[in-house]
Amino acid sequence: MTKPRMFEKPSGVRDYLPEAVRRLRAVERKALCTMDSWGYAQIITPTMEYYETVGTASSTSDHKLFKLLNQRGTTMVLRSDMTAPIARVVASLLGKEPYPIRLSYHANVFRSMEEEAGREAEFYQTGAEMIGDGSPDADAEVIALSIACLEATGIERFKVALGHHGFLKGLLEYALPQQDEVQTQLKLRLVQRDVVGYRELIHNLPIDQEHRGCLEQVLHLRGGRDVLKSARGIADVPAMMESIHHLEKVWDVLEAYGVEDHIVLDLTMLGDFSYYTGTIFEGYAADTGFPVLNGGRYDNLLQQFGRSAPATGFALQTTRIVDALSINRDAADEDIAILTIQYDELHRQEAFREAARLRKEGKKVVTQYIDSEGEKRLDVSVEAGVQPDTCGDRGSKVLAFTNRA
Repeated sequence: MTKPRMFEKPSGVRDYLPEAVRRLRAVERKALCTMDSWGYAQIITPTMEYYETVGTASSTSDHKLFKLLNQRGTTMVLRSDMTAPIARVVASLLGKEPYPIRLSYHANVFRSMEEEAGREAEFYQTGAEMIGDGSPDADAEVIALSIACLEATGIERFKVALGHHGFLKGLLEYALPQQDEVQTQLKLRLVQRDVVGYRELIHNLPIDQEHRGCLEQVLHLRGGRDVLKSARGIADVPAMMESIHHLEKVWDVLEAYGVEDHIVLDLTMLGDFSYYTGTIFEGYAADTGFPVLNGGRYDNLLQQFGRSAPATGFALQTTRIVDALSINRDAADEDIAILTIQYDELHRQEAFREAARLRKEGKKVVTQYIDSEGEKRLDVSVEAGVQPDTCGDRGSKVLAFTNRA
C-alpha cells in the first residue's frame, strides 16, 4: 500500500476554507431557525454509535458503514444518518415524552461511497423528525417545512417529487408475485432512473401482457394531481389504492399550506426501499444533478428500539445546498465585511473598549497593534476618549487609535 503524501486527505472528504464554512453555517442557521419557528427542538447525538444498535437500524447498507473497534473489541460505527440515533433517543431518554415529538438537528454523517460516483464520504445534513403521528397532516407538515427551509436558505427554484413506497410495492407484488429477485432488479433500475433498462427487463419477463402493461404504465405516473386519477386505473390492488388515497389527503393539506406549486407527483419513487414505509419525497434545485432534500415515512424503525411509533421526517443535504446556491456578491461582501481597529500602545484600552462595543452590536472586528515607529501608520489620529475616524474602501473600514506621525 502506497504511503499517503503529507498533505493528502482520504477520498470522499474535503477541507472547508473560511468562505465555505461561512456559507455552510449560514445555511445551517437559517434552516434551524425555520425549524425552531415550527416547533422543532434541536438535538445533538454522538458521532459514534454501536453497530449492533444504531448501525444495524440505519437506512445505510452495511457495506457503506464506517466501522471501527473500541478498546474492548466492540464494533462501532460512525453515524451514517441521524434518523436512527434520534429513534434511539426517543425510545430511551425521551421515553416518557408524549407524542408527537418534534426534533431538529444539524450534523456530519459518514457513508463509504464508490469513488467513481463522485459522492462524498462525509457530508452535512440539517433535518427534522416528527415522531408519533401517522396522519397525512404529519406528512404534509414535514414536506411544507422542508420547502420553507429550502426557501429560507436561498434556494429559489426547486421542485419536490412526492411518491409513496406502498404504491410501487403493491404493484410489483401484483404483477410479479413471489419473484423477489426480479422485483429487486426492477426497483434498482427505477432508483437509478434507468428507464431503458427497466423497459428491457419487463419486456423479457415471462408474464402476460396485462401485467407487463401495468409495469409499463407506472413510468408515466409523474406530474400534478391528475397523476393520482391515472394511477387508480392501473390495477385494483388494496395496497395501491391505500397509497393513492393517502397521497390525495397529503395533497389536500399541501394545498392548504399553499406549496402545491413546488410539488411533482412521481409514483416511480422508492428512495431506500428497505427503509421507508409510506410517503417519500425528494427535492431538486435547478441545475443540480443530486437531490438537496430527502425524506419520508418510516413507521417500523422505532419498534427496533422498543417504543413502536409512526414517524416521518426529512434531511436537507446541507453541503449540496451550499454548492448549489448562487450568492449575490454584494450581499456576500456585506455579510463578511470585517472592521479593523488599529491602535498604538497609548490607545490600547480605548481601542479594545470600542471593539467590544461594536462586537455587541453584531459587527465583526479584529484589532491590530501598530508600533509607533512602524510603517503601517494611518493618516488618522484619535485622542483618548474621542470617537475614532474611519477609512477604507469597498465597504470595509479601518478605525485608528494612534497618534499622527
